[in-house]
Amino acid sequence: MTSFDITRLADILRDASRKETLPRFRRLDRGQVRAKSEAIDLVTEADEAAERQIKADVAAAWPEALFVGEESVAAEPALLDRLDDADFAIVVDPVDGTANFAAGLPLYATMAAVVRRGETIAGIIYDPMGDDWVVAEKGGGAWLRRPDGDATRLGVARALALSQMVGHISITFMPSEGKAELLANLARVRVAANYRVAGHDYRTLASGHCHFVAYNKLMPWDHLGGTLIAEEAGGFARRFDGSRYLPQHRTGGLIVTTDPDTWSLLRREVFTV
Repeated sequence: MTSFDITRLADILRDASRKETLPRFRRLDRGQVRAKSEAIDLVTEADEAAERQIKADVAAAWPEALFVGEESVAAEPALLDRLDDADFAIVVDPVDGTANFAAGLPLYATMAAVVRRGETIAGIIYDPMGDDWVVAEKGGGAWLRRPDGDATRLGVARALALSQMVGHISITFMPSEGKAELLANLARVRVAANYRVAGHDYRTLASGHCHFVAYNKLMPWDHLGGTLIAEEAGGFARRFDGSRYLPQHRTGGLIVTTDPDTWSLLRREVFTV
């Protein structure tokens, strides 16, 4: 079995992010930002440079690993299908929240998940602005770690009534035929926000500062690591049909909450589409 060191992977993400994203933050020329599939699907020179470095460092540390990066898949879509059968894979989003990064908003992340035979076994979300990681290994809890070695165990918030819940929801890829109904239903919660960066959604949930996050489109680099982190912090994650979210899932929606009862309440009262 492949030996895996989460600290080494966390350092790889930090090194690439600090080298390739921070020097470019608020310094991108127009020619260094372009659209991929549509106008809101952006990639920058920083995304590509950071992924190149992470890929090279991962290959040096774990040459047997399948590397699945967001920009690598954009260049070679068939790579994504190889994740389903991989013995050992490392899934990376070099700049989660590219739209924020390109707009000069200091809210983005560098993320990774480790998958072994169809099961997510580790997740890392690095915040370049705060210079810290939220990390989890399956069965080991969720932790906020800093470069000086300080570590704080994380836990989700206590459950609240629907009218008092704070949630982060990405409505962009929700089914168009039910979007108006969903937006109306969200009036039942206290706050429904969208940071346009899944990494910080999951960090906020795992650290006890919101009660749910929800998405429809399930790209692995956006959700595998964050979902594990939330679960290791005591949270509960299921797709819209109530099934577990696994690395092979790309659709089916996802609601991650503080506990099973909150999930059921939200599915019944808010996510009715």
